[in-house]
Amino acid sequence: MAVREFKGMETIQDDYIVEMLMTTSHHYLMFFTNMGRVYRIKAYEIPEASRTSRGTAIINIIPLQPDEKITAMIPIKDYEKDKYLFMATKKRNSVKKLPCWTMKISGKTGLAAISLRDDDELIEVKITGDDEEILLFTRYGQCIRFKEADVRATGRTTMGVIGMNLTAGDEVIAMQMASQGESVMIVSENGLGKCTRINEFTTQNRGGKGVKCYKITEKSGNLIGVKSVVKDDELMLITTEGIIIRIRVNDTALLGRVTSGVKLIDLKSGVTVASIARVVEDKSLMPPEEEATEENETEGDPS
Repeated sequence: MAVREFKGMETIQDDYIVEMLMTTSHHYLMFFTNMGRVYRIKAYEIPEASRTSRGTAIINIIPLQPDEKITAMIPIKDYEKDKYLFMATKKRNSVKKLPCWTMKISGKTGLAAISLRDDDELIEVKITGDDEEILLFTRYGQCIRFKEADVRATGRTTMGVIGMNLTAGDEVIAMQMASQGESVMIVSENGLGKCTRINEFTTQNRGGKGVKCYKITEKSGNLIGVKSVVKDDELMLITTEGIIIRIRVNDTALLGRVTSGVKLIDLKSGVTVASIARVVEDKSLMPPEEEATEENETEGDPS
């Protein structure tokens, strides 16, 4: 397997990269937090920096509360009335569908996007069109797939409904949409992983126990992340040391649901995979002149 290892940015102790996205300076960026709040700024309000610099502390851009952390970032240009924000929580596994236009009034001061119980956290937010199929994945290797239409749209201050019936001690680690890829890349905390075709997960009613998506062993550890992918995608594995391993989906084993993965990364003692990120090059977010320049450079590349 061909991998590339590099330092993606300077980090401080106990800090690591969790999300990368492409946008333009005039898109809005919506920051959703573990406490169920959303903050909105323009992309140009974030200072530009080099690839290896630490960047700007988010607390200097938006007024996060104590113990509040960013769990999802969404770039958006227009607040269309037929679009929704679909949310998932970690411990209580509530899912919620919120009309996108209700976030138009959000700003730097923050706004409640979902009401949470005291011990719960918001972990994921996706933009949908009411015709998606949602997949939820848990730390103990379970998955459920259900139709977005099974969840009715509600207002900002509501709590949502049960998405999946969790076993004791389990929690949701990821939410993906079936339309996002052909397969899902599943990675465990000890650096093992695999790809499994999305069509192996049958659609069922919301609120069930789901099916097994990964065989958890002592060698693999529990699951740490799941991303929808296509064969030409690349994925970044980010360790707790801030090291990034970039791998190609084509080089990863395509295995069935009830299997463990293969080794993706060699880890030092005490180091685990902290998060994963899909490498996205979305040209629809580029200004026309930048897209044309990139295409010309690609055509002129002899390799």
